[in-house]
Amino acid sequence: MSYQQYRPQSFNILPPVVKNLLIINGLFFLATLVVGTQFGVDLTDKLGLHYLLSSDFRPYQIITYMFMHGSFMHLFFNMFALWMFGNTLENYWGPKRFLTYYIITGIGAALCHYSIVYFQNQPTIDFINNYIANPSISDFQTFLNSHQIKLASQTAIDHYNELIPTAYSNAMSTNNVDEAIRISVEYMQIYKADFLNAPVIIGASGSVFGILLAFGMLFPNTMLYIYFAIPIKAKWFVILYGAAELYSGLSNNPGDNVAHFAHLGGMLFGFILIKYWQKSGKTFL
Repeated sequence: MSYQQYRPQSFNILPPVVKNLLIINGLFFLATLVVGTQFGVDLTDKLGLHYLLSSDFRPYQIITYMFMHGSFMHLFFNMFALWMFGNTLENYWGPKRFLTYYIITGIGAALCHYSIVYFQNQPTIDFINNYIANPSISDFQTFLNSHQIKLASQTAIDHYNELIPTAYSNAMSTNNVDEAIRISVEYMQIYKADFLNAPVIIGASGSVFGILLAFGMLFPNTMLYIYFAIPIKAKWFVILYGAAELYSGLSNNPGDNVAHFAHLGGMLFGFILIKYWQKSGKTFL
C-alpha cells in the first residue's frame, strides 16, 4: 500500500508520543527556570549538547539537548509544530516508528551541526595546540590581535582581564620574557577549554524539521496556510523552508544564534530514514 493511498481508520488529535513529548519538554523548561532560580544551577549547560571534543560533553546530552529550550517562545513554536505535523505522522506511522524517527532525526541534527563546527573551529584549535607546543611572544600577540573579539563567554573575558592587562603586561614591561611566555601558555590553555565548551545546542528543532520533512514527503499535496492566509502545498513549503535554512547557514551571519545546519541535519536524516523504511517495507506499530 502506498503512502498516498493510506488513510488511518481513526485519528487521535493528541496521540500518546506527541502528548508525552509535549509534557516532557514543558517539564524540562519549568525545571530549568526553577533550578536556575532556586539553586543557581544552569541546566542548559548541564543538559544542552556541548561540542563532542570539549571537557563539558557528556554522552547523555545527545538525548537531553532535544528537551531544552532557551525561551518560552522557542519552546512554544517547536511544540506547536510538533503537534501540528507530528499528530498526523504518529497516527499514520504508529507510536513506535514515530518515536524512533523523532529521536534519530534529533541525533542526526546534532551530528550535522557539530560536523560543521568541527571544520569551522579546527584551524583555531590547531593554532592553539601549536602555540602551546612552541610558544613565542610574537605569535601570542598575533593571536590576541586576531581573536580578542571572539571571546566566547564571560569566563573567557574574566580570564582575559585577569591575565593579559595586568600579569602579562607587567611581565612584558619588566622584560621578563619567560614569565610572559608562561602566562601566555596558561591563557591559551584556558582559552582552548572555553572555546571548545562554548558551543551548546538546545531545542527540539532538529527533530521538528525532520517531522516537517516527513510530512512534506508523505503528504506532499496537503495545503498549508502561511500566516493562516497564504495557501501552499506541503512539498513546496518544505523545499522553500529547507532552501532558506541552507542560505542562512551558508551566510554565516555573526549575530545569528540559530543552528541552521542542525535543522538541515534533521531533514537529511529524516529523508534517509524514510527512504530506508520505504525500501525495506518495515512496519512499526
